[in-house]
Amino acid sequence: MTAPAAVTVAPAWSRILLRTGKALGILVFCVACIFPVYWMLVTATLPTAELFDRTPKLLPDLAGFGVFVDILWTTPMGTWLLNSTIIAAGTTAVSVAFGVTCGYALSRTPFRGRGALGFALFVTQMLPEALLIVPLYAVFAALGLLNDLGGLVIVNAAFVLPIVTWMIKGAVDSVPLEIEEAARVDGCPRLAILRFVVLPVIKPSVAAAAVLAFFAAWNEYLFAATFATDESIKPTSVGLTSFIGEYSTPINVVMAGSLLYALPAIAFFMILQRHVVSGLGAGAVKG
Repeated sequence: MTAPAAVTVAPAWSRILLRTGKALGILVFCVACIFPVYWMLVTATLPTAELFDRTPKLLPDLAGFGVFVDILWTTPMGTWLLNSTIIAAGTTAVSVAFGVTCGYALSRTPFRGRGALGFALFVTQMLPEALLIVPLYAVFAALGLLNDLGGLVIVNAAFVLPIVTWMIKGAVDSVPLEIEEAARVDGCPRLAILRFVVLPVIKPSVAAAAVLAFFAAWNEYLFAATFATDESIKPTSVGLTSFIGEYSTPINVVMAGSLLYALPAIAFFMILQRHVVSGLGAGAVKG
């Protein structure tokens, strides 16, 4: 009677150990993800002199939270964040709108040169931004797009649009043609098929493309630093560099601004994160 009891108890303990190991693994992973943001908070609340102590402080200084108020009131941080939001939102809207239509056309519309056009979109990603900065500056100066948020939206969308197009194309390729054919038999026009039939199916891929476009524009620095010299037009990625001095740099101020800069991007990702993984994998296997 003792041997069967031991046999039944062993799997129960193994399941408990397995669940405990999974829980600990998830906890360690969450701490590893959250710790950089937490350390930014700690660094922002400590005076610069205390950051170089031999014994690092692991808790934020409550008296140092005033740095966030100071940076918002004494610097154009609010304007920079607003500019970054406008640029990122505009780039996302333009890239997704054109990427959906272009990706659908590449997937569903047979025309001469379709393969060459798709390859040309890939070729655009081989050109580094630094190589195009001078000719683009001349073009933007001629068009009056320097120191203009719309100009930054255009240039960011131009660079991220090929990637968004191919992401949407891969997602549309996985949508069965029978669904569209049934809608076409019912008299549904092509744009209505795209809007009411295809888009609901590829919604995760659209969300993933939106996240990609948003972060590409949110983190962009080279074009913003070159085309936006007016203080009222600078995004946060450029404005934060003004805190770096020739002889000294207030690290706590820089870290406080960086934290304020990171939080909107983190919030945007958290809102769409459940769609991102499934969207990035869409189109890997044709349905």
